Amino acid sequence: MDDKKPVPVISVQQRVAVMDLGTNTFHLLIAEGSAADYKEVVHEHDPVKLGEGGINKGIIQPAAYERGINTMQKFRDNIENHGVKDVKAIATSALRNASNGQQFIADVADKTGIQIELIDGEQEAEYIYKGVKLAGGLSDKTSLIMDIGGGSVEFILCNANTILWKQSFEIGAARLMDKFHRTDPIPAESINSLHLYLEEQLTTLIAVASKYPVEALIGSSGAFETFVELTALEKGNSFDLAIKNHDFDLPDIINTTDKLIASSHDERKSMKGIIPIRVDMIVVASLMTRFIIEKLGITNVCMSTYSLKEGVLAEMMNG
Repeated sequence: MDDKKPVPVISVQQRVAVMDLGTNTFHLLIAEGSAADYKEVVHEHDPVKLGEGGINKGIIQPAAYERGINTMQKFRDNIENHGVKDVKAIATSALRNASNGQQFIADVADKTGIQIELIDGEQEAEYIYKGVKLAGGLSDKTSLIMDIGGGSVEFILCNANTILWKQSFEIGAARLMDKFHRTDPIPAESINSLHLYLEEQLTTLIAVASKYPVEALIGSSGAFETFVELTALEKGNSFDLAIKNHDFDLPDIINTTDKLIASSHDERKSMKGIIPIRVDMIVVASLMTRFIIEKLGITNVCMSTYSLKEGVLAEMMNG
């Protein structure tokens, strides 16, 4: 008879890995538990800048391509080291529109074994909604979620129960910066051109928002986290990103975006509260945020730290 005790098996069944492969940043989130109450095991974000130098040309440039591959190899090592089997990698605007996007996906599969899922803007908006909903930031009133990515911007008109309307627009911060923010500080004529461009691109959003008056604008993570950090620092406070939702005082976000729009690259670089990847893109993100607030007459502005990757996580953990 064998008296050896069985070796205990550590279950990682409910440990999942989500990768959000954006135009500017690649994110890796490894978590365990349940969607409603999960624990972060790993949370990495690499400023890959996949769209650098090629975002409006529809191509991933060689240096950006290499950075992307290197980061995916690093993510693969991290996933393997944590014994995760349930893995999802989601790619969005930059890979959707790049002529060599499919080649990148094939190279990643070849070098890492990770199968990247390329999603369209509708699916992206759906995941963002699920993420913001998971954070508990929605009510029965109509909110407009805005997710400013590097390649695209998603707008979701919704409440806690349903999506009323959603659309993805290929007007992300990297694209707008390439088109309009070539001189720093950004000149008045560039701001005017950007406003005209947004007016032209966002006609469907403006029309839909007039039918469903918007109670609140919810910015999901990204630039809005920077706005929160800067407004907190201005008041001598610190901001804890463990807080899932944050309400702005309207004058605070007006003041913060005013300063960012008027600032030079060096001024922004020296500001505490702005991570390097956002130093330049925060200007066009500020201009777009202000355009939406003013165009739709919004007085309540909020931020959710949850976005696409948390929406994917919720789906994976809920089965």
